[in-house]
Amino acid sequence: MNQRAASSEQRAGAVIVAEPCPLPAARYDLVRIRRDFPILKRSVRGHKLVYLDNAATTQKPQAVIDRIVRFYTEENSNVHRGVHYLSEVATAAYEGARTTVKRFINARSEKEIVFTRGTTEAINLVTSSWGGRNVGAGDSVLITAIEHHSNIVPWQLLCEAKGAKLLVAPVSDEGELIQEEYLALLERHPKIVAFGHASNALGTINPVKAMTKAAHDAGALVLIDGAQGVPHSIVDVQEIDCDFYAFSGHKVYGPTGVGALYGKEALLEAMPPYQGGGDMILSVSFEKTTYNALPYKFEAGTPNIEGVVGLAAALDYVTAIGIDNIAAHEQELLAYATRRLQEIDGLRIIGTASHKASVISFVLEGVHPHDIGTILDQDGIAIRTGHHCAQPIMLRFNIPATGRASFGMYNTLEEADFLVEGLRRVIEVFR
Repeated sequence: MNQRAASSEQRAGAVIVAEPCPLPAARYDLVRIRRDFPILKRSVRGHKLVYLDNAATTQKPQAVIDRIVRFYTEENSNVHRGVHYLSEVATAAYEGARTTVKRFINARSEKEIVFTRGTTEAINLVTSSWGGRNVGAGDSVLITAIEHHSNIVPWQLLCEAKGAKLLVAPVSDEGELIQEEYLALLERHPKIVAFGHASNALGTINPVKAMTKAAHDAGALVLIDGAQGVPHSIVDVQEIDCDFYAFSGHKVYGPTGVGALYGKEALLEAMPPYQGGGDMILSVSFEKTTYNALPYKFEAGTPNIEGVVGLAAALDYVTAIGIDNIAAHEQELLAYATRRLQEIDGLRIIGTASHKASVISFVLEGVHPHDIGTILDQDGIAIRTGHHCAQPIMLRFNIPATGRASFGMYNTLEEADFLVEGLRRVIEVFR
């Protein structure tokens, strides 16, 4: 079993090299981990559930489920300002979760962690608040061709509103950033560069540290969409030196509808509020409102308290297993599943980057991806089909959609075999 060395990025021009290193198999107790996820015990359409849709959302361990139940049965109250016992308990849990997130991504301070509804809201917060104040007519914003819609559309809206230009760095036939083109676009001095840590559609892992340094050298700020980065690799925002980093709880075994935005304190301090309402203020009069301190300035209204404490429980669970151990297991699954899928005549993998997360997108000759997904579902096998909220990259490869199998910490080599057997049955149906 090989471990992807998440922190072994080495600069060679603008190239990142990640060196694998061995991981003792005994350190990863897959049987115990699977027992921690109650939904994996169920059957679907009379078959054992094979859940291979983790890039869309991950399943939840019992520890997360129990934590949310405990909040509602023992701690439920609104946070901040309350002087009664339950409010104090809920506030302590909520703010304790902020510390958990800070440690998980190695931010400098809790002030740099803003709770959001997820990656999408976090990116919209930055485009609205930072972008609204700092991007103007004639400026440019740089993204890449493999972005999720959530890291395309908010920048389009900003550019349309401000008269700015949206630049797009192209990718190769393997689905990797063409670094020479990226560096050339940086010479146009964009105000901000936004890119995904890893592609949800192709699995490509970007060389985020080198890309960030190159952007900073060109005078740009950097936002990283970490929705697919946090579940699969160690994230150290100080080492990467990005200005903003966004991620979602439900991608990393936590609840839906919650996530976090990391922002460097000086940048967040200078940004205006994203929304107005309760908890983001210190005082209000009809003449003037004084805004709250960081990070509360960006957290208007009653937050998703149970989601936040559930997110902390998920990060604690992942930390206990070890993100490096999870990554190593997923890389073994990726290598095995890729090899098995390549045995199928007429199947083509879309996205063959040298450094990938555990995501395999594919097309099958003569069969629409939606038909693939429907037939696999009859065998209890869950994959994702469609454009994966990444239509521009589908256009880049001249395909309407793909099937996508994405692996998580609890998946097995046997489940990869079930996928291959299921695809062979799909071929029989259409033969």
